[in-house]
Amino acid sequence: MSFIESTLEDWEKLVKKQLKTENIYEILSKDNLENIEVKPYYQNNSETKILPKVEESTHLVAEYQDGLEQQAFAFLLNENNEGLQEKTIFINNPDLAEHILTEETNRYFSLVDVFSDDKTAEINEHMAGELLSKAFERQIGIDISLHQNAGASIIQQLAFALAKSKELVEKFGTEILEKLVFRLAIGSNYFFEMAKIRAFKYLFNQLSKEFDKDLIPYIFAETSFRNKAKNDEENNLIRSTLELASAMIGGADAVFSNDYKIENQTELSREISFKQQIVLAYESIINVFEDASSGSYFVENITQQFAEKSWRLFLEIEEKGGYLALLKSGEIQKMIFEQATKEQSWVEEGKIKLIGVNLYPKLEVKKTVDELYNADEIKKVRLAEMFE
Repeated sequence: MSFIESTLEDWEKLVKKQLKTENIYEILSKDNLENIEVKPYYQNNSETKILPKVEESTHLVAEYQDGLEQQAFAFLLNENNEGLQEKTIFINNPDLAEHILTEETNRYFSLVDVFSDDKTAEINEHMAGELLSKAFERQIGIDISLHQNAGASIIQQLAFALAKSKELVEKFGTEILEKLVFRLAIGSNYFFEMAKIRAFKYLFNQLSKEFDKDLIPYIFAETSFRNKAKNDEENNLIRSTLELASAMIGGADAVFSNDYKIENQTELSREISFKQQIVLAYESIINVFEDASSGSYFVENITQQFAEKSWRLFLEIEEKGGYLALLKSGEIQKMIFEQATKEQSWVEEGKIKLIGVNLYPKLEVKKTVDELYNADEIKKVRLAEMFE
């Protein structure tokens, strides 16, 4: 059997014939908030070298509760628990991080971010010192989940992560790069979020090379609050399942599912949220692949675009004085505000569809953009709050 090799021009001719128009890209293209060029179809293109995970397989992280010790091997702790053995522990509470007693059989990672999120624009050096003195595998968290949940674009999230890393290097030296955990929130744009993680691996590795290192970032990915709604809670489960899949396929080292219920959370809802991960991992084994999306021309292309645009923004931030300087001046907050309010307007207009919110059924707007957002503050805002 022989195959005829088709060129891009051959495909274009066929599509023009089928759609009966010469202007096929106007019909088939779709706008996105990231200003990423998305084509209707792709040819083979050069692959971006994406680094493997730090962990051999993605950790499935549960919020600690009695009864899950035999089902979960990684826990997110908000309070001390000295009975855990042979677990991977992610410390989520700054008070706990200072006082936790480490067990030799466990592995410990800190998710505690030492940056202020307001115009004080400071690094908590006391907290950083306490964390760095602990026998954790990685002691300092860089939290970009807040930025995603506040409405920052993917490009902004990645640039901020790099800029915060650079600030820590300037404060504590280059060895700090080996002690970081990056906390990312994963949104609903399935392939974009996959590419976000892939691009960040490449970007952080490039940053580390500027300091004569060759490092892989440790990525803790969690489901977003941004697209979740109080109504039709089951839709939140569908959204978070896709987010978890994006994170695992993209190459996160650990994944965590926040409770799918916005209100009236229970032990059962927390357990169901965690077990989404188990179903995904055990039924599809997507948590063990180094880069399951490698070779997808679409994902490769948008990964490259995210990497290039994020690096460019990072350099702009550095030229203006760095992350803390722009946080103090309010420019970081303004950047997020402008992106977030644009996204909110797309939801209000129906360009972004949330089932059970602005589609099936279409709820009435109850809050304005001005009531939800503040140009001087980085805060979590759910898109559905406008209708609740």
